[in-house]
Order: sequence, then C-alpha cells, then structure tokens
Amino acid sequence: MAAELEVEIVAADHFVWSGAATMVKARTSDGEIGILPGHSPVLAILEAGELAIEPVSGERIQVGVDGGFFSVDSNRVVIVADNAKLGGSVTPEAS
Repeated sequence: MAAELEVEIVAADHFVWSGAATMVKARTSDGEIGILPGHSPVLAILEAGELAIEPVSGERIQVGVDGGFFSVDSNRVVIVADNAKLGGSVTPEAS
C-alpha cells in the first residue's frame, strides 16, 4: 500500500478541510512547494494564493488562502491560514 498524507486545513475562525491526500502544493515565502508522502519535516510561512490538494479519492481540491503557516511531519500536513475558502479566492465580497 502506498503511503499517503494526512491533511488538515483550518482558518483562524473555522475548519476548512481534512482528509487523506497523495500531494499538497502551496506557495510559501520562499516559493512554491510540493509535498508528497515521505517528505522531510518542514515549517513554512504561507503566502496568499491557492493550495492544491490531490485527495486519495475524488477530484483535486483548490483552497484559497491569504497567509498563515504550514507544517509537515511524519506524513501529516497541518495548514493554519489567516483566512481560507474551499474552491477559490478569499477576497471578501462587497456587501
């Protein structure tokens, strides 16, 4: 059985998504990074943009974030965003 990542994404004020994935891609202050099972431990500052997640089953998931951080350790990826939204941009809509 191939290894997989355990991914959890939370925003400052709400839960966003969690599940098993084969890949996570994000933009950090040092550039874009791709995380696959077996990746070495990382703690990085998350830049505004979109995360891409390849879940074990189902279609690719896009999550818009506007900053935060993420950590990788022992095939567990934890993403804590200032604000996050499934499916796209977190830019507030005009009221």
